[in-house]
Amino acid sequence: MKFEELDPLLHNQLRLAVMSLLMTVESAEFNWLLEQTQSTPGNLSVQLSKLQAADYITVIKSFRDKKPLTTCEVTRNGILAFESYVQKLESYLKPKKSSS
Repeated sequence: MKFEELDPLLHNQLRLAVMSLLMTVESAEFNWLLEQTQSTPGNLSVQLSKLQAADYITVIKSFRDKKPLTTCEVTRNGILAFESYVQKLESYLKPKKSSS
């Protein structure tokens, strides 16, 4: 039996956690993602940049009450990549029996 390769970008604990969270909301603020993932600000920033470079998320920088605000949203490419990743992972967990 041959398994399809898992997306290496999503096969990282923090990036997978971020994508899983973003799949359940319209958008998420950096501080909420930080709290939910229990990450450090620096590590989360690096992982968000990697997801953004792959066009899996959009990062929006703005201000609220004169303070910087970073908001993230999953893109259409991110949704497709995440759904594909989950489908492939399920094939690892529930392998089809060979007909030989």
